[in-house]
Order: sequence, then C-alpha cells, then structure tokens
Amino acid sequence: MTGNDQQSVSHNLNGGFLRFATALEMYRYIREITAPGDDFTVRNFIGVIEDISPDASICETELFPRGALEYYTKKNMGWEYTQGEAEAYQTDERGGEQGDYRAGMQKKISNVVACLQTEPRSKRAIIPIPFSLEGSINVDWTNQGQTKCCRELHFYRENDRLKCTGILRMQNASIFPKNIHLFATLINCVASELGWEVGEYVHWITNLCHDRSAISC
Repeated sequence: MTGNDQQSVSHNLNGGFLRFATALEMYRYIREITAPGDDFTVRNFIGVIEDISPDASICETELFPRGALEYYTKKNMGWEYTQGEAEAYQTDERGGEQGDYRAGMQKKISNVVACLQTEPRSKRAIIPIPFSLEGSINVDWTNQGQTKCCRELHFYRENDRLKCTGILRMQNASIFPKNIHLFATLINCVASELGWEVGEYVHWITNLCHDRSAISC
C-alpha cells in the first residue's frame, strides 16, 4: 500500500465521525446533548472540526469572553501575560489545576516540530500532558492537579496537511471554549514552524458533561 493509499484510508475512517465546520458548531452541539446537566454523562464522544484556525475557534460565552480565552491560551502556551489579566480572568469556575497545561509546553512544542521536520510521516509527534512531576507510578486520584482533563495531543501529516487528535479524559461543555482556543493556537503554531497548511482536528472525549459545577470531574 502506498503512502497516498494510507492517507485515503485514514480520511475515509475519519468520515465516520460527527463533523463540524467550526468549533462553535461543535460547542453548540455538545451543550445540547449534555443539556440534562448534573451528573449526566455522554461517553466516548468523537467529533471532527474541519476549520481549526484560531479565528474560527473563538467561542465567546458569558463564562469565557474573548479576553478570558486569550489569557488562558497565553498562560497554557507558556507565553507572557500580565498580572492584570490574571486578576481579571483567573477563576476556579473557569478551571483550576485540571486545566493548567503550561508545564514544559514550549519544549514539547519544539519536540513535535523537530520530529515532523526530521520524519514527516512519524507517529511520535505527541504532546503529553503530565499529571505528576514524580512520574505516573505516583498517580493519585484525589489530586486534581494530576488528573488533567486533556491527556495528550497527537500530531500527524496527512494529505499534505498538519492534523491533530486531542484525547481528553473529561470535557465539560462549558469549558470547551477555553480548550479549543488553546488547541487551535497550538496547532497553528506548530504548522507555522513547519511551514505546513493546517488540516482538520479530531476531539476525542471519554467523559462529556454539561458543566463542572454539580459533578465530580
């Protein structure tokens, strides 16, 4: 089987998932299907976002105005932000330790870029989200700082474009705008470093709920 044939097979398999033109379309859908609220959980949700550009991935809500989205993305990318931004936008309701992905982020981005520059067909271009600086053997379910919602991002070249799959153990639909704005920014940052066009993004969630206020997440 040739490389082009492999790409075609993968594309056809992705076609079996729910597809959304933009992040806003996916946001509206996951808010709708989790509307019962409380501990109602949708298991193993998988959806494809066709346009994952940063501009198309802004989902402004009452909880996440644009300023909050930009602040959390800067923080999780390991970029500079002001104390004023932190005071204005950092709240427990918008996600605490579970949504803090910044540890080593720039180094991990550099690793993905180096991987795909060296071997564009590699399956090892990943950004893992650590839950314990002491290693996974010390995992503690009572420590929310360890049990990050996003577990890993997988980057790959397909049909001459950079694509990405995000694996999440938990997604509160109300927090989705923050996650997707970060992922879109990160994907486009990697693509820019590589000089590649951006393809679609796959959002894979084990546990999908409406919000984080009334459940154990």
